[in-house]
Amino acid sequence: MRDSSDISDRTIFHAIFSTMPIMFGYISGGIAFGLLLTSKGIPWIFAPLMSLFVYAGSMQFIAIQFFLPNANFFTIAIVTLLINCRHMLYGLSMLEKFNLTGKFKPYMILTLTDETYALLTTLKEPKSVNKSKFYIYISTLNHFYWVFGTIIGAIMGNAIKFNTKGLDFTLTALFLVILLEQLRSYKTRLPLWIGATCAIGSIFVVGKENMLLPSIIFSTLFLIIFKRTVTAQNELN
Repeated sequence: MRDSSDISDRTIFHAIFSTMPIMFGYISGGIAFGLLLTSKGIPWIFAPLMSLFVYAGSMQFIAIQFFLPNANFFTIAIVTLLINCRHMLYGLSMLEKFNLTGKFKPYMILTLTDETYALLTTLKEPKSVNKSKFYIYISTLNHFYWVFGTIIGAIMGNAIKFNTKGLDFTLTALFLVILLEQLRSYKTRLPLWIGATCAIGSIFVVGKENMLLPSIIFSTLFLIIFKRTVTAQNELN
């Protein structure tokens, strides 16, 4: 019984330690979202409810437009599809790990964000932890950070008037932090150059408003094509 308790404690500790970089980004991002939503005159309670049940990061910032007069729902729907279609690829690659979580699998699907995906695919679980619980704790902690930050931001925005200009850059900054963490984990820089080239090329071909979907498709395609090269370079270095 004590060994089981020790493993559980180590699992929680490693999950908290592993999610520390995301904690700072998610709390600040949640605060930014809470402030932005309340700045539009929307009741503050909608902010934590969205973060709890929608939990879509950058999509939540865009979804604020749903609450505004004369919202173009067709445009918002297309943008939602373009932004979130990448999660289909995420989910396919996480099936094996999610199957280990049993009854928590639906929750793991709900809480699969970019940052959680990055952690689950790059982290090497210590042998001393329970793998399934480790995955669950990481997803739950990240979800908690986002909701907690949102509550703080919503309460602050409801009580005090803020200049919210530039706050929506918070998630972009977090993506950069995740990128740097992945560059430290992998020796090869080929995936970085593939992603950058596809993104820049898509901007020139279809424009910055429509670049997301083609850049994701071509980045994924080229990563599949060069998978052996990336693996070989990473092992060589």
